[in-house]
Parts: sequence; C-alpha cells; structure tokens
Amino acid sequence: MVRRLAALPAGRVTKWVVLALWVALLVPALLLAGKLGEVEENDSSAWLPGNAESTKVVERAQRFLPADTLPAIVVYDRPEGITDADMAKARADAAAFGRIGNVVGQPQGPVKSQDGKAMQTVVQIRKDRTGWEGIGEVVDAMGKVGAGEPAGAGGGTDGLGFHVTGPAGNASDAIDAFAGGGGLTAITAAVVVVILLVTYRSPVLPLLPLLTAGGALVTSEAVIYLLAKHAGLTVNKQTGFVLTVLVFGAATDYALLLVSRYREELRRHEDRHEAMAEALYRSGPAIVASAATVAVSLVLLMLATLNSTQGLGPACAVGVLVGLLAMVTLMPALLVVCGRWIFWPVKPSYGSAGADGGGVWARVGTAVAARPRAVWIGTALVLGVMATGVFGLTADGLSSKDQFTTKPQSAVGEEIQSRHFPAGSGDPVHVVAGAAAADRVRTVLSAVPGVAGVSVPVVKDGEALMLAELKDTPGSTGAMRTVEAARTAVHGIEGARAQVGGNTAVILDTQEAAARDSRVIIPLVLLVVFLVLALLLRAIVAPLLLMATVVLSFGAAIGVSSVVFEHVFGFAGAEASFPLLTFVFLVALGIDYNIFLVTRVREMTLVHGTRQGALLGLSATGGVITSAGLVLAGTFAAMASLPLVFAAELGFAVAFGVLLDTMVVRSVLVTALTLDVGRWMWWPSRLFRRHDDHLPPAGEAGADRDLTPVRAV
Repeated sequence: MVRRLAALPAGRVTKWVVLALWVALLVPALLLAGKLGEVEENDSSAWLPGNAESTKVVERAQRFLPADTLPAIVVYDRPEGITDADMAKARADAAAFGRIGNVVGQPQGPVKSQDGKAMQTVVQIRKDRTGWEGIGEVVDAMGKVGAGEPAGAGGGTDGLGFHVTGPAGNASDAIDAFAGGGGLTAITAAVVVVILLVTYRSPVLPLLPLLTAGGALVTSEAVIYLLAKHAGLTVNKQTGFVLTVLVFGAATDYALLLVSRYREELRRHEDRHEAMAEALYRSGPAIVASAATVAVSLVLLMLATLNSTQGLGPACAVGVLVGLLAMVTLMPALLVVCGRWIFWPVKPSYGSAGADGGGVWARVGTAVAARPRAVWIGTALVLGVMATGVFGLTADGLSSKDQFTTKPQSAVGEEIQSRHFPAGSGDPVHVVAGAAAADRVRTVLSAVPGVAGVSVPVVKDGEALMLAELKDTPGSTGAMRTVEAARTAVHGIEGARAQVGGNTAVILDTQEAAARDSRVIIPLVLLVVFLVLALLLRAIVAPLLLMATVVLSFGAAIGVSSVVFEHVFGFAGAEASFPLLTFVFLVALGIDYNIFLVTRVREMTLVHGTRQGALLGLSATGGVITSAGLVLAGTFAAMASLPLVFAAELGFAVAFGVLLDTMVVRSVLVTALTLDVGRWMWWPSRLFRRHDDHLPPAGEAGADRDLTPVRAV
C-alpha cells in the first residue's frame, strides 16, 4: 500500500493529475491568502483568556469607556520652553484631532509640564474592524496635523518637537515594523535560493523547491484565514512572519531529503518515474515522521491560555502539514515532468557512479569512533557550560520602548514624556468595583505604594470606575509590581468586587499566562516527541538518549542566546512567550535531524551492526542534513530583518540552535552515544539481540571502504 501511494505523484498519467489538482487549489488559495490581514487580532488584550482579571475589567468598564479604545499621547517639547504660540498650536491641533475619524470624544489637553518645556494631549482612538492598521492610519493623520502641513509627520514646525506615543503610538509603529513582512518573504526566498544553489550546483533545480514552498505558503495562509474566519482561530502579525519562515524552512528541508534520494535512484533506474517512486518510498517515512513530530508539537500549543500562543500552534501546524503535502505530491510531480535535465549541468545518468558518500562526515565519524565515550562526555560538558547562560535570561516581557531594535518616534516621545511629566500619566490603571464600596476602594488604592493619585469614582448602573495614575512608566517592571500590590489591596475589601485592569495589567496577565503555558506544555511536548520516536524506532533507550541530546541542545542555545541578547545586541530582555516558543521550535525541529540520522543508522544496523551502522548512517546523511540545517537556520535568521526585538531574538535562538544541533549534537554527540551504547540503543526491540561485528580500526582500508554508502536518507 505504501509503495503504491508513493508511486502516485510519479505516475506517467497521475503526475499530470497531481499538477492539475494543485493548480485548481492555488487559484482560490491566492484570493483567500490575501484576506488573512482582515482576521488578525493584534490588540494584546484580545490575546488573553476570558478569565484574566484585566479581561474582566474591560467587560465591566464598557458602560463607562467605549470598548476597544487605545489612548494616543501627543507630546510637544521645546528645550527653551513652551511659548504662547506653541500652546495655541497645540490647542488648534487638539481641535483638529477631534475631527479625525475613529477619534472618540474630545481630546484631553494640552497640558503644560511643570518645567514649562513640554505639553501633552491625550486622544482616545477606537479600534475598528481594521485593527491596528486603522489605528496606524489615525496616528498618521495626527502626525500630519502636528507637522502643520498636508503630508508628513515627525519633528513639528518652528523647532517645536512633536511625537505620538502611548499605546496607540506604539501600535502604529508596530504596524510599520510588520509592514516589512513582504520584505521578509523576499529575504527568506533569497536565502533559500542561495543555499540551494550551493547545495545543488545547478541554476535551475532550486526553482522547484522554491515554487513548491511558495505554493505551500499561499495554501497555508488560505486555510488559516478560513479557520480564523469560521472556527475562531486567533491570529496576529506574529503568526504571519513565523509561518513564512517555518513553511519555507521546513518544506525546503523535506525537498532536500527527497531530491537527494531521487538523484541516487536515477543512477539505479533508467525510468525516472520508477526512480521517483522508489525515492518517495525510501525517504517518505522519515519525512512524514519528522513533519508529524513538528505538527503534533505545535498543535499542543492549543493548550495554552494565551490566545496568541494558542492560535500560533495550529496555524504553524497547518503550514508544516501543507508543506509536507506539497513536497510529497507537487514536488515529485514537477521533478518527474522536468526529467533529468533539471539537474544540469551535472545530470545523474543511469548507471553512473554517485558522489563519494564519505568525505568530511566519514572522517568525523572515524575520529569520534576512536574514543566515543570521551567524545560524548566532553561534548555534553561543553553544552552544559553553554546552557548555564539560561540563568541570565530575563523573559518577563518588554516595555513599549524596548520592543523595537530601532528607536521609532513613539519611543522617542515616551522618553520625552518621562522627562517632563509623571511617568504614568496618560495611561492609568482602571479599577472597577461595586458602587457601594467605591469610596473604600479609592482610599485603599491611594495608599498603595507606586500609585501617584486616584480619580474621583464615576458611578453608573451599580458599578464604579476610577483611574489610578502610576509613578512608574506604564508596562515597566515597577508598574507591574504596583498593579500586583493594588490587586492584593482591593481584593481584600469585603463585598467590593474590585478588579484592576488597564494596559499595564494586560502585560502582567500576559506574563502570568505565558509562565503557566510553559509549565504545562513543555512536559507534554517532551512526552509526545518521545512517543513518536519510540514508535518509529521500536525502542526505549534510543528515544530517551535522543530526547536528552535535544533538551541539552535547547539549553545550550538558550544560554548562548541570553548572553548575546544582553551583551552583544543590548536588548532589555525577552517576551514572556519566548522560552516556550523557542523550546517548541527547537525540540520539534531538532528532533527532525535525529530522525533522519537514526532511521538511516537503523537501516544500516540491520546489515552491518550498530557501531558500523552509526558511522555509515552519519556519512550517508551528513551532507543532506547539514544542507537542511543551513536552510532552516537561514530562514529563521531572516526574521532579523524585522525591526522587532521578539523577531530578532526568536530568529537568532532558533537559527543558532538548529546549527548547533546539525553540526555538533547530531554529528558528534548522537554518533558518539550510539558507538558507546552499541546494541543497547535498540532495547527492547529485536535489533537489540543482534551482536555487532567488530568495528574496523580507523584508517584501515576496510573502514574507508565501508564508509562510502549512497548519500541519501
């Protein structure tokens, strides 16, 4: 049955059927993929679970405040001091802001700072169905007003500084940063093309994996749009750029493995259709197992309480599965249609000798085989030392101004505001309580350290709303500690039903939800990956050792990344979801390469025994797995093109981890462990009961001869 299924995309007639089906699928997919932005939820409050306290405050405060609004804080400054003309301009600007679409109510201000060198006006902006894009348009319109001319924004006129900051200003700058998504796709594609050109040494062949991966990406986006539109899946801008690099990276990895085997089968079969059917039959199980491992691990993110993480998991799983489908159907059909000429200038002719499968990886295996126990212990110790850097990782969220790798105008405005105004002005904490207890709540809240002042309660329909200004910058660590203290204080008032929300509370609840998600999901991912490996290898010891190597590799990658983030890039920290997402990507993708290697080792063990099979498997898969690792690392590294700290950190950590896994963990650590443990790797399967033949000493002719198998998975 498996062989018959593998022959379908390579059939003389069915290859055309496969191509026709993909063309029919891609036409509507192109139309739907372009609508993905319409269903994105980029407001951080929409990412929280319904039981989060800040979410409940939003629901209770709707009778007082318009739903889905964000404050924009307009800051003016003049080092020499604000003049009467400046104040007149700020008043005129405030009136003009009120006439802009989606501005709610009348702007508050302008208010001059105590030192007389700055002014600020607070403008409430409604978030409509266009989401952050609509907020960005309003902020752009405010910029034009502030510039005093029909177009342009920035430094104001006559030396008066003008900046839009606050949550709406940050949202606008985030949209501008995400606008580079098209550039990210182009950079990712360029990285893939360059690596494939070096790998294949053919100017034509790289086009097929690129076209297939592009088709998989478009189809994935269409499916995700339908799920978001009709099944309640939460997606955001983050989902879009992670999906792009993951689909291009994973799908191209599968293409590399398939093409490598197909090239070898073309030398064994005169008919290219038979060669492709055999290549799919031989490489298919490892490709499907690796894709299934990644997809299942990502689906587990649905157990997250954060809606953003919860939606990212199935969205990326869809991307991986569609990429798998494209690479085992569309890619084989295209290769067979094109024929052997697609490999020009070095076409694999029938009966020709393949490239030497030994080379550098055979030499690495021989070196490891000399003292395998010393090698794996030494490698594990080095990785352990690298992992100690994880204790320096600060993953408790980023303040608004620290979310960008550059300094956008909202960050500049925030710095100006903090110099001239109380840090928490313009973005207060919202406290909702029962009307009867309003005065008691206000009294208790005013006594909380870190609270600068509390407004007079507004009472309506038995509920009271009051706004508390913080002494620390909203979203900062100090502000979040104040929110925690405020919650503890007001929750202790009997019968008050008091709850604390606002933008700082949203950030705090996001951190707490992310910490819970990590505690729950990480063990489940490890369990699922172990079960997949146990079923694939029909053993217990090998999966346990492979899991240990991947976890150690993850720790080393995070440890080094933490040091680089702080001392090289100068980042202030990491988002709360960074450890979980990095873990899922690195463990799921890292186990891929172990699957490719160990399935080949197991195949060789059936003939040569475990120790010889380990060396043969390494030399057979070394080249193609290294190329696959370079592709995946390159695609994730392309995320650094976005001016966002989260994207740069996730891209660096995954890229470095993948390279570490392919170059060190898979080639050195796993090989050394297999050589040292021997047949016990396969316990309790039948293969465990097979005793190894003696390994030829390094450098003997027999050893060199045995280390040149077919280079394929």
